[in-house]
Amino acid sequence: MIHIRSWTHTDLGTPIGLFASHPLEQMKDKKPLLLMGGVHGDEPLGVLLAERTLAMLKELEAAGTPVVPWILIPCLNVDGYKNETRVNGRGVDLNRNYPAKSWSTEHEKERYFPGPGPGSEAEIKGVVSLLQDYKPRVVIHCHSWKPMILCAGEPGLRDAERLNKSSGYEVKPEIGYPTPGSLSQYGWWDNKIPVICIEEADDEKPATVWPRFEQGMKEIFLDASPR
Repeated sequence: MIHIRSWTHTDLGTPIGLFASHPLEQMKDKKPLLLMGGVHGDEPLGVLLAERTLAMLKELEAAGTPVVPWILIPCLNVDGYKNETRVNGRGVDLNRNYPAKSWSTEHEKERYFPGPGPGSEAEIKGVVSLLQDYKPRVVIHCHSWKPMILCAGEPGLRDAERLNKSSGYEVKPEIGYPTPGSLSQYGWWDNKIPVICIEEADDEKPATVWPRFEQGMKEIFLDASPR
């Protein structure tokens, strides 16, 4: 396992950390699983789930248990997380800022501000580079709002169903309202990389989150079947 403390920086200069199963230069042909927490800074349960997944991976590595190649960002929106805001340090909703064909300047509330242009934010530029350089087999990003598992792209359904079996949360193809410039739009609809969005209940007690998802996450990371 490697840890890059300053994988990239926000536009305010704050470092963003990244962990990976192998040095990144060795990941080009491995089609790793990419997992992210903290896309929205006011959703700490997403960061918790990413951190607990990382702790599980450390335990599996210490035990010598083989896992699939992976890249993990515990908290993407580090400035927003510090400030407890949905948006990043420049007031941008990172999950509306991807350079998707659907990107739009339209937004109902300031908390959904998509940025001055598609892919304008340093955090999103970093993720886009990961998608382009490593072609993940699936991307999982962890949020909290209403409990559900969102899956964009049929190739991600097997992993989404594992999370469904573990958590009891329904698998849905979309959240129920338009999300132009989102990771699902850019990842699956534009680039055919399946995207799973875990939505935990916003008011869930932190102690109950990991037990709900542990088995599903373990099955996903231990999956050695051909792709």
